[in-house]
Amino acid sequence: MTTPPATAAQAPARTAAIWAALDPLVAAGTPLQVLDLGGGSGMFAVPLAALGHQVTVVDPSADALATLHRRAATAGAGDRVRGVQGDGDRMLTALPSGEVFDLVLCHFVLEVVDDPASTLSQLAGVLRPGGQLSLATANRAGAVLSRAVGGHPVEARALLTDRDPAPGRTGPARRRFDPEQLFTLLTGAGLEPGEWRGVSVVADLLGASSGADPDALRALELALAGTSPYRDVATGLHVLATRPAG
Repeated sequence: MTTPPATAAQAPARTAAIWAALDPLVAAGTPLQVLDLGGGSGMFAVPLAALGHQVTVVDPSADALATLHRRAATAGAGDRVRGVQGDGDRMLTALPSGEVFDLVLCHFVLEVVDDPASTLSQLAGVLRPGGQLSLATANRAGAVLSRAVGGHPVEARALLTDRDPAPGRTGPARRRFDPEQLFTLLTGAGLEPGEWRGVSVVADLLGASSGADPDALRALELALAGTSPYRDVATGLHVLATRPAG
């Protein structure tokens, strides 16, 4: 059975704001060449392929890419999805030389790459002139609020000053960003950022077991995503940025 494409009106509440930004690009009926960096098992890639777009997913996990291909086949879009094993810091080496894309997704990847500025510069380099980058990252303000509400004021204060909230951990600390940082990174990569949105303003605070009506929660997320002060404390930030045509 073919899985229907996700759009802002169909997507889970926590990603509805991202789909709302993408919908004008991906639902227009024109097939796009799409790159999804760190796209894993295909949360965005499979619905985009189901809409008729050709999607390349670059991800370091072979298991995630195997799941991606199974999901794409189940959705009837297996011939429109390509999985490439590679990571954000050496992405260009995983792709054929000279390949360019109409749309690039970089969702919750900058938190873990070695050099966010380098990764964005590479992504800008594989965008065709006029192409767009969909960038989503963890929001520092949302992380501070989440830790504080969860009863961890020391960790919340550490995040406020961009320090590792759990310095004893074995893995590297994840970065968090604010809108000003994202705009600086994007313009530094030669891209023109549009307006930013909050991603999961309330959905993550409520949790999956809240019992809230999914349609009502999705509608609330869409209403809050572009509105301050609500968007300022969302779990994530989202920006569409364009590579100038000139």
